[in-house]
Amino acid sequence: MVLVFVISSILLSILTDWYIFNVYCRPLPRKRTHFLCWTPSFLTAVSCLSILAFPDFMPASIVLLCVTVPKLMFVLVLFVLRRFRFFRKRPAVSGTVAGLAGLFLLGTAVYGATEGIRHFEVNDVVLYFDTLPDSFDGYRLVQISDIHSGSWPENSSALAEAVSIVNAQKADLVLFTGDIVNATASELLKTMGILGKIKAADGVFSVLGNHDYGTYAEWDSAEAEAANFDSLLVREKAMGWRLLDNEHVFVRRGNDSIAIIGVQNSGEPPFPDYAELDSALHGTDGVFKVLMSHDPTHWRREVLPDTDIELTLSGHTHDMQFSLPGFSPARYFYPEHSGLYEEGGRMLYVNAGLGYLLPIRLGAWPEITVITLRCGPRP
Repeated sequence: MVLVFVISSILLSILTDWYIFNVYCRPLPRKRTHFLCWTPSFLTAVSCLSILAFPDFMPASIVLLCVTVPKLMFVLVLFVLRRFRFFRKRPAVSGTVAGLAGLFLLGTAVYGATEGIRHFEVNDVVLYFDTLPDSFDGYRLVQISDIHSGSWPENSSALAEAVSIVNAQKADLVLFTGDIVNATASELLKTMGILGKIKAADGVFSVLGNHDYGTYAEWDSAEAEAANFDSLLVREKAMGWRLLDNEHVFVRRGNDSIAIIGVQNSGEPPFPDYAELDSALHGTDGVFKVLMSHDPTHWRREVLPDTDIELTLSGHTHDMQFSLPGFSPARYFYPEHSGLYEEGGRMLYVNAGLGYLLPIRLGAWPEITVITLRCGPRP
């Protein structure tokens, strides 16, 4: 996946630089300056090689975004304008317009790569259920998802800020819906001290996401891969989190209880499907249920048709880390990609994630969801 991204970025950079070279550099009499037109491709290649050699080196990804994205916008605008005679006869005007468009996108990319990834957004959601026991009226869940520890710097002040925001919600329960790392359990060594400070009255529960199995790393042996997975489980437990592995727990209020159910990742290819929902549900008949399942496609595939689970919480999509203005390309890949969905009185909430893979977020800000459960019909 990373290799495809790197190759695509290099080819795209070469193509756009070739266009710029033919428009601006080739007509120049001093051929010694021609190499300047290819400088962006050189920077792109260096950034891409750095990403391949050091996947956690975020500055390389930021340079890549800030070079290729604005340049692509410049070329696209210039190409369109040059289709019109007015602009073709006025190259300075077309170049200025295209340059302003590129600069605007550069500023946007810089903001998304610096402030956007820490623009934490608290979304308050109130959900009404006829089946919720009276004792749980007003019960507060905080959902976080997709932390991707490998993407955060050591002792990240931004991640510490996010944890403070989570704790400030005074939740009854904190639920983490998967992808605590990018590829290896060792990433947790950078974030355990911060994430272990998350507290809630009834505890912190988590499930696994597709990145948590170590399948995006190369291993010398199956034993090494298994040891990595075991390390992740041990470290989550050391943080004080309770991982639900195709199982459930009951949370009690007086004589009433609700079931918190957690399954392993249940995705469509190429993502793994290790969920055993029937096993996780065993013994929960007649109890109000909250399911944590990392991939939101699980809701339509199995949860809706085969169970009576009232509320499902998922993550995974990140809302493609882009949503402007309210539009995200994630809608073309996931029918349910961000926010609340309801069908027949049963609900799914898809959290946009707290962390990131590519270091940029625009509109699809890192999310902390506060869900208040209420008894009875929606007013």
